Amino acid sequence: MPTPGETSVVEHEIRIAARPETVFAFFTDPARMVRWMGTEATLDPRPGGACRINVNDASVMLGEFVEVDPHRRIVFTWGWEGNLFEVPPQSTAVEISFTPDGDGTIVRLAHRRLPATAISVHQAGWGHYLGRLALAAAGRDPGPDPFLDLAAAAQALRAVAADAD
Repeated sequence: MPTPGETSVVEHEIRIAARPETVFAFFTDPARMVRWMGTEATLDPRPGGACRINVNDASVMLGEFVEVDPHRRIVFTWGWEGNLFEVPPQSTAVEISFTPDGDGTIVRLAHRRLPATAISVHQAGWGHYLGRLALAAAGRDPGPDPFLDLAAAAQALRAVAADAD
């Protein structure tokens, strides 16, 4: 069991029915980003560029792009304005790779340097949002995001955290 000062990584892998250049654009184009995550995004996809996503009225992610290798890999810092989930702005790192797989893409995401107290909420959040990304990148409508409703998001995250215990 992790001690309070330890950090951990959350990892996900998903196959998306779209080419790497299509999927990559959903991480670099603000209009595409908000089709699967958030209500507003400021993205400047170059090292040192801003990465800010208003997920819902209470959750605003603030980070910075670290590495941008078009259609192959993207790395950005991640944290929450207001130190939400004990993860201050730019305190963690998200690494995403895009590997061609026939007419699709294998997306591997690793969210590093998360405090132990934030693992379950980020595991659940990324699982939720990568599912929405798969639909959007494949040209399908992921529908309304239930996490935009703060009460529903809190309830879902509490349920996941309880299952992790």
